[in-house]
Amino acid sequence: MNVPLKPKHQRLILVLIALAALIGAGLLAAWALRSQASYFFVPSEMAARPPEPGQAVRLGGMVQIGSVKTDADGVTVRFVVGDGEARIPVRYAGILPDLFVEGSGVVAEGRLGADGTFVADNLLAKHDENYVPRELEHMTEAQMRAAVEETTQ
Repeated sequence: MNVPLKPKHQRLILVLIALAALIGAGLLAAWALRSQASYFFVPSEMAARPPEPGQAVRLGGMVQIGSVKTDADGVTVRFVVGDGEARIPVRYAGILPDLFVEGSGVVAEGRLGADGTFVADNLLAKHDENYVPRELEHMTEAQMRAAVEETTQ
C-alpha cells in the first residue's frame, strides 16, 4: 500500500535536499580554491618566516635602486625587493611591465626557491600617487582637465 506524502513532508524533504546541495557546493568551491589561494608577504616577513618551498605566494615591496640586472639571455631579470628591514632577491623571466622601474613598488607572484631566491611567474608594477599617463605628461593642468572632461561627456 503506497501512502502519499503530505505537502508538509514534501517541503521538508525539498528543503533538506536543497540544504545538502548548498553545503556540497560550498565544500567543492572551498576545495577548488584552496590551491588557488596565495599568501602575501613583505620581505621582512618572508625572511623571518619563509613559506614552504614550492608554495605559491606573493612578495610585495620596493625594487631596490641599482639592483636590476638582465641576464645574457635578455629575458631573465634579477633584482632585489626590500621593505627597509629585509631584502629578498627575485628572478623573473618574461616581459617586464611598463611601470617596472627601480625605486618603485612591485608585487611578484611565484615561489621561494631552495637557495632563498624568489622565482616570480608574474610581476605587477605599482605606481605612486603622482602617476600621470603618457598621453597627459606634457600637458598643462588646464589641458589635462579639458581632456578628462572631453572623455566624460
